[in-house]
Amino acid sequence: MTGRIVSVNVSKNKGEKKHNIEKCMLIKDMGLKEDAHAGFMHRQVSLLAQESIEKIRKMGLHVVPGDFAENLTTKGIDLPSLPIGTRLLVGNDILLRVTQIGKECHERCAIFQQVGDCVMPREGIFAEVIAEGEVQVGDTITVEL
Repeated sequence: MTGRIVSVNVSKNKGEKKHNIEKCMLIKDMGLKEDAHAGFMHRQVSLLAQESIEKIRKMGLHVVPGDFAENLTTKGIDLPSLPIGTRLLVGNDILLRVTQIGKECHERCAIFQQVGDCVMPREGIFAEVIAEGEVQVGDTITVEL
């Protein structure tokens, strides 16, 4: 199964939307170089599929990649169906390992408040960086079996 990276997102502070910077270094055992969440144990990189974002758009809310605070927005892979431990090859060099599917939402985010739902707690995934490199929009992301 192969998809594409459609957005590379970072934020300076935790608890805010991320913005697309087009490309960034993914650092082994850390995450995205310029992101506030880098180095957060097993949740070094967060991923959310464009297909998940579209579900909220269909509910009438204008949301874009990064609005769910995900680092990498993908297209073409059913992320929440991947088992923990799945390895993801990004581009030719970067290797990620899935460490968590979904997350507990302690506070209802602005998206939940507006439409009564948020996909990140169910469909977002987290990974650790096994092999580092530069990730950029347009890179392939391949599930390694």
